[in-house]
Amino acid sequence: MKKVFLSACTLLSLMKLQAQQKDSAFVPRKLHIDEINLVSSYYHQDGNNSAVTGGIGTEKLTDIANVLDIKLFRYDRKGRKNNFGLEMGIDHYTSASSDKIDLKANSSASSADTRFYPSVNWSRENETKGSTFGGGLSFSNEFDYQSIGVNVLYAQKTRNRNGEFTARLQAYLDKVKMIAPYELRSPSNEDVEDEGWKNRNSYSGSFSWTQVINRNLQVAVLADVVQQNGYLGLPFHRVYFTDGSVHQENLPDSRFKIPVGLRANYFLGDRFIFRAYYRYYSDNWGLSAHTADLEVPVKISPFLSISPFYRFYSQHAVKYFAPYGGHTGKDEYYTSNYDLSTFNSNFLGAGIRWAPVNGVFGWQHFHMIELRYGHYDRTNGLNSNIVSLHLQYK
Repeated sequence: MKKVFLSACTLLSLMKLQAQQKDSAFVPRKLHIDEINLVSSYYHQDGNNSAVTGGIGTEKLTDIANVLDIKLFRYDRKGRKNNFGLEMGIDHYTSASSDKIDLKANSSASSADTRFYPSVNWSRENETKGSTFGGGLSFSNEFDYQSIGVNVLYAQKTRNRNGEFTARLQAYLDKVKMIAPYELRSPSNEDVEDEGWKNRNSYSGSFSWTQVINRNLQVAVLADVVQQNGYLGLPFHRVYFTDGSVHQENLPDSRFKIPVGLRANYFLGDRFIFRAYYRYYSDNWGLSAHTADLEVPVKISPFLSISPFYRFYSQHAVKYFAPYGGHTGKDEYYTSNYDLSTFNSNFLGAGIRWAPVNGVFGWQHFHMIELRYGHYDRTNGLNSNIVSLHLQYK
């Protein structure tokens, strides 16, 4: 948890610097800090269906993640509000399953890695017309995966401001390092960990309609259309056939996804909020899934609240999945990745949020602190726990 502590110190230093700048400024700044958010989390999972070893074996993994999000704004000469977002994320994980890419080695370079993912975004809101236009860029890099993302956004509110339509188009241009299991490398390259890179591109359109029904109820309808092309498996995932032979995971080079969802927030008096969500997912690989989620923030005092939550998920496997030793040479496509199998899962936990009027610990600009814990369990044996800390400066 050392990284969590260091990240918290970094945020507090930024707060102090900004307060000093405001006190010492002789002229108003055109660009203002709206808020700064820091989220640090610790995640641990375990299971016995590793895709690296063909659907059996350890799935132990730990991950420490830190995300710093800075939001700024300014009004231009035409009175339009320009919002700017700068986000920096760093994850470090250790994975027992990835360490089995080379079954003969005591340890490999894939047993631990650090992911670095910055992003920037901008939007311009015309508050008179109720319209917003924007876009963003993102980048992600780790040992065996690189991603470049771009998105554009358009939103339009109704005249009475009770409804809003939002459309977002996104593209991710990714590259996968071809790290084959040791025993499947070509004889001339058996000591070489990778054999180049392959492309994976994803294009999506996200659409939503939000509507205020009355002072107590708000609803949103959500829909996405996603098309993926390129290398869609992972080269170090093994698949064992009925005859005992071992192969690399082989999946189609195209995938089409359609998720649709409904979200509703109901305010019951001044103390309770019911946040409900349902999503149905389907794709042309045969996978279908249902997600139902409920979170109920309860205000203990004007400044303190707790938020218990529960999510149920049910999934039907892709048509290319079979467990260890279940595929035959007649199969054109094959995987033993249990993320693509049939299972049900439960995720439950709670958060506690403190936002005193005079600031956390009396520091006026230290707006909020929130601590959340969640436990995840699914029917094929995978389970995990996550603890996250959210600090906010406004």
